[in-house]
Amino acid sequence: MNVLDKRSLGAGLGAAVLACAVLPVVLPPYWVYLAISAAISAVIMQSFGVIVGRAGVMSLCQMSFAAIGAWVVLRLNVAEAPGGFYLWLILGGLAAVPVGVAIGLPALRIRGVNLAVVTFGFAVSTDIVLNVNEFPGAKDLTMLDRPAPFDTDGGYFVFCVIVFTVLAVALGMIGKTRLGLSWYELRHSERSAAAHGISVARSKLAAFAISAFVAGIGGGLLVGQLSLVVPQNFAMGQSLALFAVAVMIGPHHPEGAVLGGIFGAIMGTIMEKVSLPQDFGGVLFGVGALLALRSGLSQTDLTRMRKREAGARKLLKAAEDKKTAEEQAAADGATVDGKAADGKSGTPAAPLVVPAAPRPAGDRTPLLTVTGMTVKFGEVVALDAVDLTVPEGGVVGLIGPNGAGKSTFIAAVSGFVGYQGAVELAGRPLDRLSPNKRATLGLRRTFQTTVIAPELTQYEYLTIGAGRRLTRAEADELLEFFGCPPGQVPVSIVDAGSRRLLDVAAAIAARPKVALLDEPAAGQSAAESLALGARLVAVPEAFGVSILLVEHDMELVQAVCEEVTVLDFGNVIASGPTGEVLEDPAVRAAYLGAADVPAS
Repeated sequence: MNVLDKRSLGAGLGAAVLACAVLPVVLPPYWVYLAISAAISAVIMQSFGVIVGRAGVMSLCQMSFAAIGAWVVLRLNVAEAPGGFYLWLILGGLAAVPVGVAIGLPALRIRGVNLAVVTFGFAVSTDIVLNVNEFPGAKDLTMLDRPAPFDTDGGYFVFCVIVFTVLAVALGMIGKTRLGLSWYELRHSERSAAAHGISVARSKLAAFAISAFVAGIGGGLLVGQLSLVVPQNFAMGQSLALFAVAVMIGPHHPEGAVLGGIFGAIMGTIMEKVSLPQDFGGVLFGVGALLALRSGLSQTDLTRMRKREAGARKLLKAAEDKKTAEEQAAADGATVDGKAADGKSGTPAAPLVVPAAPRPAGDRTPLLTVTGMTVKFGEVVALDAVDLTVPEGGVVGLIGPNGAGKSTFIAAVSGFVGYQGAVELAGRPLDRLSPNKRATLGLRRTFQTTVIAPELTQYEYLTIGAGRRLTRAEADELLEFFGCPPGQVPVSIVDAGSRRLLDVAAAIAARPKVALLDEPAAGQSAAESLALGARLVAVPEAFGVSILLVEHDMELVQAVCEEVTVLDFGNVIASGPTGEVLEDPAVRAAYLGAADVPAS
């Protein structure tokens, strides 16, 4: 936990203690009642924080989960079950979990608006069921008694704040785990999450289960406030309004959940005071949600990001100053009487990457073996019986003109595209395995278009990529090796070129057997590309990772790759040592054109 996290936790706990000590004493009874409503709404908003704020799933049925929690608490109360209200509250939350998982199953196939329709359909169905079947105890008015010492309104407010705080701390701890961090990645790119070895299905269902549990707890708390509830307390319109508030404010942060709970509790009172219809509050929430969707960030996300970026820019400035000083020192050491080491005046020449010398075939144990790879999209043959081998400790290139099938090849090998043929990793067949399973077994990949959640720091992104909590020393070593900014810097202020380097670092962080790098030098300058080449050459020895490099930068390919395979219209037209392949007339005609390219 860093200093900022400790300060936030301390400030949050302090605010909770202050609210419990002051509000029940200074507020009149009606406002204490509203404060209870706000605290309960804040708990339910935390369920939206998990599924909407973190995982980015459009769920419109959280109040239905709350209704399940309320129903269970009332049923246990009528049955006079042992354990009392505290145990019943937990059981109500647990009862909502299997329903949450069941509702989450469609999310494995559909997303976006289609999933929102499914969850809204469940909310409508719950409304119908609740209106036909009364809550337990409603017919004979069997009320629930609050437990001592929280039986007064002031005491129950304190209890609700305690429950909110416990849930907020627990969710904060989960948010720091790989599961919690994976939700942010799911929100931005499920393919990227799967490429990092994350089970998209397991992660989504976990988000639904935890959010349903929290909502069920909120429903049980509502029973404690009202002693008896009616279906209107959990109407589908409530879910819609709270969803809009969640999108607008961002309840995945505790302060956002508190603000959302306050708005949800007092908006009706405010509308009444200004003589406006109650539904007008929902309209305001909807407009705010649309603005948040347009910007892509909630209000609490924006506030936190600005605060975090302000501190991170100082780190970036210090890192840039250090780099400039080192470059100047190197320049001073490489010049004699104003002349560079190469005998020319001016700045010293950039360090060149020494081309990798091919190792004898007998010394090269195959790690990744692809045989007869064929991919068809309808009648279009994207890949036609492609063979390729990546040896242990080697860097192999895959080149070809645009549309030759390079990215399709990586997608097929990593399991994102169906194919005919065979893929083996260290002698183990991968053909029936999912992308995340292949990644777990040691086959990682990067994408041409880097999609990294801007809310994450580089340390957090490396944690996702590595599949475990890296020590600070390990993370710093990786970031320094690939020339990335300091680890505390959030991705939101990292430039596109550094993001690509971070993506490569995250792939290597897992120490896979083979890393498939799809154009990692895109967006890099010539000097940066050469520097990346030097790092890639060192990766097999430094980290024990072999590399398949897809790249258009011929200088980088020549400098880094021992062997290269050339694709054209999905067919292999040449394969072998890099220098020999690039001199092949067929390769020049298909890819390099008539221009001469210096041989390695």
